[in-house]
Amino acid sequence: MSSSKNPVKGIWLMVAAVAAFAAQDGFSRHLAGEYSTLMIIMIRYWAFAGFVIVLALRRPEGPRAAIRSTRLPAHVLRSCLLVAEICLIVWGYTLIGLINSHAVFAVCPLLIVALSGPILGERISWQRWAAVAAGLAGVLIILRPGLGVFSWPALLPLASAFLFAMYSVLTRLTTRDEPTFPAFFWPGVIGAVLMTAIGLPQLEPMVPQDMGFLALYCALSILSHWLLLKCYEAIEAARVQPYAYLQIVFVTLIGLTVFGETLELPVALGAVVIIAAGLYALSLERKPA
Repeated sequence: MSSSKNPVKGIWLMVAAVAAFAAQDGFSRHLAGEYSTLMIIMIRYWAFAGFVIVLALRRPEGPRAAIRSTRLPAHVLRSCLLVAEICLIVWGYTLIGLINSHAVFAVCPLLIVALSGPILGERISWQRWAAVAAGLAGVLIILRPGLGVFSWPALLPLASAFLFAMYSVLTRLTTRDEPTFPAFFWPGVIGAVLMTAIGLPQLEPMVPQDMGFLALYCALSILSHWLLLKCYEAIEAARVQPYAYLQIVFVTLIGLTVFGETLELPVALGAVVIIAAGLYALSLERKPA
């Protein structure tokens, strides 16, 4: 692993990126609550596809070389997983809110650890399995099955976390023997095609104010990914991953102040357990073998 070029800059870029992602989630919660979820995500994908195409055109090796890949079937599968993940999590926002959705979705990094063994053939120590088990216990604290408070929409962010974990593990698999840019480019383009096919029939008129919100939503989608790219140019991904959990803090503030959501004690406790388990798993990743 190479040394960081500018660790302080990288940390602040990660904080800015997760703040932008949180704001993006806030806009998606509002827009998908007023209009078709599929339409909103389709337009978001159009903006993101335009972003990755512009990046490809500016690559020094040329666009064709930049997007060339021998793993297109894997990229199609990853694109389908990502489309399904985004649709489920945004749907979850409209049904159980930002705070509850993100509290459950926080288990995603631990699911990545669990899936890395069977899919990537990585050795998973008992400490990592213990972290995964603790994270799942945190999910149970949030969902509270058997206490009369569980509802099926709470499964949406959990399913979304599993799909994104699958997407992430397959991304690591596809980037083992080829550059990372095709793995970034193809989900944006293929996802836009998929979302157009399923979202175009859901197209409906919008009031002018919400069209402005939609424009901001698309701009935040591009800005958040741009900030993340710049972050990883300045510092190794492993060193800034703990700061990614700040997204839960930002989302909670948006949920409380903008949407009038409530932070229930079991949700807060469960989220703390999941985050602690995730940070512990991350500390194990950073230890030398």
